[in-house]
Amino acid sequence: MRICRMRDMAAGRTGGGEAVEARPYEAAATVGFFDGVHRGHQFLLEGLRERGRERGWETTVITFERPPRELVDPCFRPLLLSTLDEKMGLLDEAGVDNCLLLDFGEVRNLTAREFMLSVLRDRVGARLLLTGYDNRFGHNRAEGFDDYRRYGQELGIEVVGAEPFRPEGREISSSEIRRMLLEGDAEGAGMLLGRPYRIGGGVVRGEHVGSGLGFPTANIEPEGGGKLIPEGGVYAARARVDRGEWMGAMMNIGTRPTFGGEARTIEVHILDFHQDIYGRRLEVEIVRRLRDERPFGSPDALARQLAIDDEEARRALRPDALPIPAAGRAPHEEPLRGSCV
Repeated sequence: MRICRMRDMAAGRTGGGEAVEARPYEAAATVGFFDGVHRGHQFLLEGLRERGRERGWETTVITFERPPRELVDPCFRPLLLSTLDEKMGLLDEAGVDNCLLLDFGEVRNLTAREFMLSVLRDRVGARLLLTGYDNRFGHNRAEGFDDYRRYGQELGIEVVGAEPFRPEGREISSSEIRRMLLEGDAEGAGMLLGRPYRIGGGVVRGEHVGSGLGFPTANIEPEGGGKLIPEGGVYAARARVDRGEWMGAMMNIGTRPTFGGEARTIEVHILDFHQDIYGRRLEVEIVRRLRDERPFGSPDALARQLAIDDEEARRALRPDALPIPAAGRAPHEEPLRGSCV
């Protein structure tokens, strides 16, 4: 997938510094934030690919580096389902040919027609715009699908509205997935995402409490600038170090109340693993919530519970117990290269 920022296009280069390839082309395009690239997004992107293939056109996704609401609401704090790198990797996995990354400040004052003219038609050569069934764009999101179709007729852009995607009658949205994760429903969130939810970060030194209990843990410093951390508790998970092999794990998100902790930590115990991984990157797929975090009367009582958690995590991670595929190719395995759209 080729990735470009609009400011780089204006300067005649890609985000990686390469010269922009000056050539005429036609594209089927869509616009959205695509947080998490969940199953609803995947349905929309499959429709985009089908329409592009039918016409012999490339596919282009126009999205934003940060949530547009950040610019208009200074008090807004995002709870993102994907970092920018993760989102780019997931769009690549979905078969998108080109991605134009926008800073919302570059387009916030454009009307829908101005956006369709200056970005869709003139920047990316869109001949078709596929819109999500509830998606709006343009200044103050004041216009809707009928307006887009009218502008498209004037500008030579066919505007098509996607059908709602409601498997088993259930609507899929990033907001619903966030709600599930904040309530600890990792399985439900994974079903709507189409994969287990992931978090990652560097392994930092902790207080070695887990080692003293016989369950050494890696403490993660989360990365991603606003990525959502699920409800506290103990989870069955999978983990991998520096994009290595996936391994079974159990994870605790919480404050370690048995030891009087106050700050939230993310601790991962990798099953049957005994290496020093301080300073390395750890990525975790969150599969199933096992229980609440709670205080125990003694370290020995906590150790006995951890042994039970270990057994339950192993059962939850058996292939026949997993509700959705786990441990697939990670988003953005390698840097994405190519000329700008």
